[in-house]
Amino acid sequence: MLLADKHNPRALAMAEKLEGLLPDGLALPSDFFVVLGGDGFLLRTVAEHGLDNTYLGLNAGHLGFLLNDVTIGPALVESLVQRTWRVHRHRLLEARLTLADGSTKRRLAINDLYLERSTGQAARLELRIDGHLVVDALVADGLVFATALGSTAYAYSAGGEPFHPELEVLQVTPICPHAPRLTPFALPPSARASVEVIHHAWRPVRAVADGRGVEDVVALEVGLSETAAVSLAYLPSHDFTQQMLRKIVQPSGR
Repeated sequence: MLLADKHNPRALAMAEKLEGLLPDGLALPSDFFVVLGGDGFLLRTVAEHGLDNTYLGLNAGHLGFLLNDVTIGPALVESLVQRTWRVHRHRLLEARLTLADGSTKRRLAINDLYLERSTGQAARLELRIDGHLVVDALVADGLVFATALGSTAYAYSAGGEPFHPELEVLQVTPICPHAPRLTPFALPPSARASVEVIHHAWRPVRAVADGRGVEDVVALEVGLSETAAVSLAYLPSHDFTQQMLRKIVQPSGR
């Protein structure tokens, strides 16, 4: 199935061209989605259609770190006909959110889940890792928890280090920390972080998981999921290391 971002003219044009090149009667797997757009559209597509499918993203956006950079032409068609893509499974973040009314919500994220202040007041956050106290009152705009895939997105903009997509890490990056000056850091996949929001009544905080927000969060537990993972497909020409160096590390790729 081909899915193009209807708000992206380039994606729509690419989809129209690809549909015109594909041979009549080509049957791709029923659980296989060709997604044309940017990284955000791919994340939204996975959220809508679920983790039981495989997603081949074609970059019609800007950075497109999660996607394949391709020209719509015979080489791409041949790869689709011959099914020469490779599938990589990436573990998701899994979080348990406690809200001000006492209810809880479970959220999954491919890229990142972050806490951010909801008003002009800075957030005050207590952070623990595997039960160990890291900081009892971090005054900041928030905290970003990211996978290796997400380490090149918001966390990178907030000062975190980018990680190779094939690594399994839990990255923790403060957003504009005021006191103390907590540095970004990365943890092994078994690590679990917990956050308590201090004075949440007048310093309210919300959580955002891959762009989807939850208001009035008072506590958070997060780590890499033991079971939830996303299947992303890549064409033979795709090279994770080259992608990261060209788009993230090298100044000319920014």
